[in-house]
This record gives sequence, C-alpha cells and structure tokens, in this order.
Amino acid sequence: MFKKALALVAGLLVTLAAYAAGAQLRADHPSTYVVKKGDTLWGISARFLKKPWLWPEIWDVNQQVRNPHLIYPGDVLELGVDNRLHVAQRPQEEANPIPTIPLDRIAPFLHDLRVMGSDELAQTPYVVAVEEDQPRAVEGQFVYVRGLNAAPGQRFAVARPSHVYRVSQGQRPHPYEVGHLLDGNVEVVHGPWDENSRNDDMWGNGKEVGTEVEIIGVVKVLKQGDPATVLLTNAKMEIRKGDRLLPVDDQPYDPTFYPHPARSVPPYGRVIAFDNGMDSGSVEGPMSVVALSAGSADGVDNGTTFSVFQPGDEITDDVAGDSRKRSFGPHVQLPEEFIGHVMVFRTFEHVSYGLVMDGIRPVQMGDDVQVPE
Repeated sequence: MFKKALALVAGLLVTLAAYAAGAQLRADHPSTYVVKKGDTLWGISARFLKKPWLWPEIWDVNQQVRNPHLIYPGDVLELGVDNRLHVAQRPQEEANPIPTIPLDRIAPFLHDLRVMGSDELAQTPYVVAVEEDQPRAVEGQFVYVRGLNAAPGQRFAVARPSHVYRVSQGQRPHPYEVGHLLDGNVEVVHGPWDENSRNDDMWGNGKEVGTEVEIIGVVKVLKQGDPATVLLTNAKMEIRKGDRLLPVDDQPYDPTFYPHPARSVPPYGRVIAFDNGMDSGSVEGPMSVVALSAGSADGVDNGTTFSVFQPGDEITDDVAGDSRKRSFGPHVQLPEEFIGHVMVFRTFEHVSYGLVMDGIRPVQMGDDVQVPE
C-alpha cells in the first residue's frame, strides 16, 4: 500500500510538473490577482503565463462553483504551490463574468456577417422590386421578394454579399497585387453588388471557400405570393434589387470562448481579409479582426489559437556571385518570421474570423497561420 501511495504521489508530481512546463509560468507572475471590471480572460492569463491560450493547464476546476470556467469581477485568483490557479474568494457571484476577449470589438462580426457557399446563396429568396418602383427601400416601405415561401408575420434578415474567398495553386504574386491575389493562394474579390468594384468573373481562378454576406436589415412577411410582399422593419442601409433573404439568427453566437492551441493547419491557411474592409495593407497591431482561410471543415473551432508568420523574402546571394564575370548569385529564400497570435471567435465551413491578440509586427495579407509552439 505504501509503495502504491508513493507511486501515486510521484505520478501527481509529474503531472503538476507537466502542467507548469506546458503552461510556462511567467517569471514575474503574481501569486494573487483581484479581477477587475474590464478585464479579459486572455489578459489575466497573460499575467501568469507566457502562453495565455494554455490557461486551462493551470486552471483549477472548482466543482462547487456554478460554472468553474467563468471568472467574475471581485474574484481573488490565487496561484497555489501546485502551480494551479483557482478562485480563493468569490464575493459577487451575481456580477457578469468577464469575457475571454473584448466582445464590443468583435460584435459586428458576430451579429452582422456570415459566410456561406455561393450555390447556397443563389438558392435564397431575393429582392426583385421596391414599392412604387423606387430604386432603394428604407424602413417602413414595402419590398417585393421572389422565391420566398413563408407565412405572414415571419421575419427574415436581409443580406448583401460583400466578398468571395477563393483558394488556388498559383505562385506568390508581385506585392502590388496582394489586394486581389493574396499570396497567389487565396483570392478576395468584391461581390457584384459593389458598384465600384470589379466583377468576380474578371478575377480568375481558384476554388471558392466561401462568400461573405453582411446582414443589413430585417423584413416581416405581409402577403404570400411570387413575389411576396414584405415590410422593411429595420435597416442600417438602403435595400435594393438583388439583396438576399436569410433566416433571422436571434442567437448567432456563444459569448464564451475558451482559447486553445490549434490542432493542425489546413493547406494554404492564410490571413485573407481585414476588419476595415481594405484589400491590401497591414493590420495596425493587436485587437484587429482578420479572416482566415480555415474553418470548421478543417478542424477549427471557436477559441482556436494560431501563430502568425510572415513568409521570408526571396533574395539574391550577392556574396556567392562573381562581380568580375558580372554573374549574379543564386536565389535564396529567407526564413519566415513570427508575427503574433490570433484567436478564432467565429467559424464557418472553410473561413473563420479571428482577433489578433498580440504581436511584434503588423499582420499582413497572405501571412501564414501555424500551430503555436
């Protein structure tokens, strides 16, 4: 029995050592921390860990707590001698739990944007006309919709396509082309509803991985038929011919995200779009939203954390060249460079949205995503 006990203790010590080694506690970590309003789980984890996405490895799951994964303002967190973090005091269980990441920063991407296949989108009902043959509709006006099979009183979201994402096998293009041919592997093209953009047919090749649509309004069915008559009850912009109707998603997301390292990365996992709608340039630091060419079909779920790397430049080895013969040296591919981390907060089949959590340099279009070390 005594030998069994020793073996059990030894096993526990190995397990705890593995937790601490895997989580990599910061050298300057506090022993206790009082949670404040405005904190985020990622920010608190970063106080204790070199790798904040590994917080579950030191989090002591207290079964007596209603939801052991939620932390509230006023909680006193304590790092025990076993290098496990737990709630030492919980004075206000009634308060709202702190989020993993700032929800106000990602709210538009949780509520207003969806990614779906173009074939699926083509089968959805669409606006064919506005009352009195007006070119645009505003709140309170009648809109006529084809392909809608719904009873009076039902509500639908009005959506407008904004981007088409494609994956191809091409070579990395000239830097000035990254706006539309992101690294030669991922292409972002404005949809045909954008009057100032090029049509998708002009931009070549590749397999579509998703079409992004923006929710711009809500309608209520007044009368069945083809076309059906609907009332525009809410709109953040004018509705026009070609806009699509989708089911209303009253609860589009789970506000709780648990960061964890990516299990794998699909081929051509890249940064393919930015939150400001630009097609080129770089994200100016953390707390910026990016779209990635990896989704639920690739094993990505909410909380998945990737490392972001920028591919190295291809240079000419001048030292190996012969200036006397005016011959140039061989081409050399420089190593990729680590940029920062991004955590996924919403996933679709082959595309996901992520928040840049930290970084040492700006993220650029076409940057690679990898499993964090």
